[in-house]
Amino acid sequence: MLTPVPQTRKRGLNEGFRHFSVSAANVLGSSWMFIANVLLILIWLLSGPFFRYSDTWQLVVNTATTVVTYLAVFLIQNTQNRDAKAIHLKLDELIKGVEGARTGLVKLENLTDEELDKLQKEFAKIRKSNGRLHMVESASSDQE
Repeated sequence: MLTPVPQTRKRGLNEGFRHFSVSAANVLGSSWMFIANVLLILIWLLSGPFFRYSDTWQLVVNTATTVVTYLAVFLIQNTQNRDAKAIHLKLDELIKGVEGARTGLVKLENLTDEELDKLQKEFAKIRKSNGRLHMVESASSDQE
């Protein structure tokens, strides 16, 4: 039977992974890392003749790129989740601060796809009617 992980240890693990993923994303997304990877691929290509383009030579790069890609997916997803959460919180704060705004829009990410589609259609109608109103206002101000 599994024993539950204490909350403080869980928080420490999450915080450690967050710190690691942010640092790794910053390093992996840098121009220096791109240049380093291009150089590694060039070295691998140039080493081909020395290894007679053997299966092992190909397997080394295939395995390395697969492992790096697999791990990078989790790091990228973690940073995107954090960024999305931060953006939602910022938008929620803006919605709360605007007088007359529908505060029910604060938790849109919890709506079903059908509810989101309905809301999208509602906003399309608003944009369309505001567009006509704006065109009428522009035309009347041009005549003055």
